Amino acid sequence: MPITRSRRAMLLAAGVMLPLPVLTGCSSEDDGPPPRAAWDIASAPRSGTAGTGTLRWALDAAPTTLNAFQKTADTGTQRIAGAVLPSLYTLDARGRPQRNGDYLASADVTSTDPKQVVVFKLNPKAVWSDGRPIGAEDFQAQWKALRGTDEKYGTARNAGYDRIAKVEPGDKEHEVKVTFAKPYTDWRSLFTPLYPKSVMGNPAVFTAAASKGLAVGAGPFMVHRVTDSEVTLVRNPRWWGDRARLSRMVFQAVPAEKRAEALIGGRLDLAEVDRTTARRIQATAPDKQAAGARRGSSSAPGKAGAPEASTGGREAGSSGAARGEAGAHGAATDDTDKNRSRTRALSRFTLRKALDPGYTQLALNGTKGPLADERVRRAVARAIDRKALAKLVLKPMGLPSEPLGNHLLMAGQPGYKDHSGALGDPDTNAAQSLLADAGWRAGGTGRQKALDGKTDDRGSRQGAPTATESASGAPPAAGDAGRSGRLRETAVVRKKGRPLVLRFVLPDDRTGAKLGTVGERIARMLEKIGVRTEITKVSGESYFRDHIATGDYDLALYSWPASAYPATDARPIYAKPQPAADGSLVVEQNYTRVGTDQIDQLFDQALSELDGGASRSLVSRADARIWAAAGSIPLYQRPQLVAMRKGLVNAGAFGFATPRYQDIGFRR
Repeated sequence: MPITRSRRAMLLAAGVMLPLPVLTGCSSEDDGPPPRAAWDIASAPRSGTAGTGTLRWALDAAPTTLNAFQKTADTGTQRIAGAVLPSLYTLDARGRPQRNGDYLASADVTSTDPKQVVVFKLNPKAVWSDGRPIGAEDFQAQWKALRGTDEKYGTARNAGYDRIAKVEPGDKEHEVKVTFAKPYTDWRSLFTPLYPKSVMGNPAVFTAAASKGLAVGAGPFMVHRVTDSEVTLVRNPRWWGDRARLSRMVFQAVPAEKRAEALIGGRLDLAEVDRTTARRIQATAPDKQAAGARRGSSSAPGKAGAPEASTGGREAGSSGAARGEAGAHGAATDDTDKNRSRTRALSRFTLRKALDPGYTQLALNGTKGPLADERVRRAVARAIDRKALAKLVLKPMGLPSEPLGNHLLMAGQPGYKDHSGALGDPDTNAAQSLLADAGWRAGGTGRQKALDGKTDDRGSRQGAPTATESASGAPPAAGDAGRSGRLRETAVVRKKGRPLVLRFVLPDDRTGAKLGTVGERIARMLEKIGVRTEITKVSGESYFRDHIATGDYDLALYSWPASAYPATDARPIYAKPQPAADGSLVVEQNYTRVGTDQIDQLFDQALSELDGGASRSLVSRADARIWAAAGSIPLYQRPQLVAMRKGLVNAGAFGFATPRYQDIGFRR
C-alpha cells in the first residue's frame, strides 16, 4: 500500500516464492528474479500446513487506529489492514505492483484523451463480511473522504485522490469507472486498502470507529477483538478465496527491548528482532553449537565448555574460602543452567533475514549555518566512506554490504540506478578543496580527535576513544577512518577564526545503538577533512519530534521506508520548502530543508507521465538532482531480522513483498 502522508522517519526481516497474482502493467525490462536478500521466506505448499492454529506476531506498539489513512496510522495499522481489507494491488519481492485476483478481475487505462480513465473490474465473488458486494459506492466514499476537500476527515494523505474528477459505476456489472482531472501514473496505489462506505462515508466513523475495531471487512481474516495491548483476528467466514490456514492471528504489542524475553518465554511466534537477539538465535543452530563444543573441548581455563580449573595448591585450612568458592560455584552453576534454558528456548526459532525496504541516511540540515552552503554539504558527503558504513552494519549479519545509490528506489526495484556519482566518490582532497572554496581553511593551532560529546576549543575530550580504537574498544574496521593504524591529527578548518563545528544529533536508546556506532564512524571520517562534530544524544522518544521535525540539528541519522510509488510518496520528502504567510517555512516532510525547483518539476512531470518507462526516467533524473543537492546521503538498506518459530511457514523476512496472510500456517 502507499505510504501515508504521516509517514515518519523510522528510529528506529528461500525457496519457492509464495504464489502471487499475475503481474500487470510492467514492461519486460522489469522481469527477472529478485536480487539477493530481497526476502527470506520459509515457503511451503498450503497442503502441507495444519489448517489451524494461532500465530502470535509482535508489533512495536498497539495501533491507535485501524484506519490506514489517519495521521496516527503506523506499520501495525498497515499490517492488520492487509489481512482484513481489500488490497487491489499487492507487491512482489522486487516492489512491483501485482493485480490481486481475489478482488480484481482486471484493471485497465481505457482512455488518456481528453482525460485518463481507469476501469476496475471487480471479482464478482468479492463481498464485505456483512454480505454486501464490494462496489462503486465504496470507491466513491473513499475518494470523497480522501480528496482533501472536507476538513472533517483530517486525512493523513490525499495524494492521487485529489487528481480524480469522478468515480461511478462502469458500463458493465461489477465495474468501477474512475475519471481523472489530471493524469496520474501511480493510479495502482489508489483504493488500497479499500474501506467500506460505512467507514468512509461518515467523518465521525472515519476518525473514531476504526480506533475501536472494524465491524466490517473483506479479507481472509476479520477483526475479532481490540485491547490496549493486542489485536486479535479470526477467519472471515464470508471469505471467498483460499481458506486461511490459521484459525487466528494475534498481533501483540512488544517493545523491541522486550522481544528476546518474550521469545524465550514462548509468548511470540514471529517478531522482528535486534542484532543481539539475531546473533543469539544464529548461535543455537546445530552447526554453530557443534563448533562451540569443539572449541569448548580445550583445556584452557575459562573457556565455554572447558573443565573447571583445578583447586590444587590451595591451602587446606582455608575452609571459609572453600565455602565461598563452593557458593560461587553454585551461583555459577545456576547461571549456567539459566543460560542453557534460555538457549534451548531460542533454539526453537530460526532467523530469517533480508534487506529491509527502507534505508538509513545521513541528513544535512541546509537551513542555516555552514551547511546552508552547498559546497560545505558536498564536502561532508565526499568525506563519507559509504562502503565502510554499509559493511559495518550489514556484513556481520551475512547480508550484501553494498551502499545504497538511490534515494527513491531500492536495489532490485524497476528503474534502480546508482546516482551517487552526481556527488563523486569519497575523496579527502576534493572535500578539503570544496571547504577551501567556501572559505573554510586549515589554520591556527586547533587540532581534533574523534569526538563523542562536547569538546574544548582544540577539539579534545577527556575519555574519548583514541584514534586507534572504536567506541567499543576494538580496532577500527577496514575502510574506517583509522584503517592506517593511527589517525593523524588534522587541523580544524576555520573561517574568520571560527572553527567548523557541526552538531550531530543521535538517539540515545537501545534501538539507536547501531546508529550511535555509525555516527561515531562518520565523526572520525569528518575529522580527516578538518570538520569538528559535537555528538549530542537525546532520548529516542524526542529524537524525531523535538529535533528532526523542528530542524534542531546539523547532522542526523534516520531512516525512510521505501515505496513502490516513488513519484507520489517521495515528493513530500524532497520538495523545496516554501515560505508561509506567517514567515515560517513549510517543509512538508523535507526535514533537511534542502530542495530545488528542478527537483519539484521532475516529480510533477513523473506523476503525470502515464508511460511507465518515461515516468521512471523522470524519477531517475530527480534522484540525480537530489544527490547533487547534498541534503541527504543514503548509506545502506536497513537489515530486516526476523525470529520465526520453527514449523511456521510462508512467513519470515518479507522485504518488499506483501504477505499472503491466508497461506501462513504451521506444518502438519
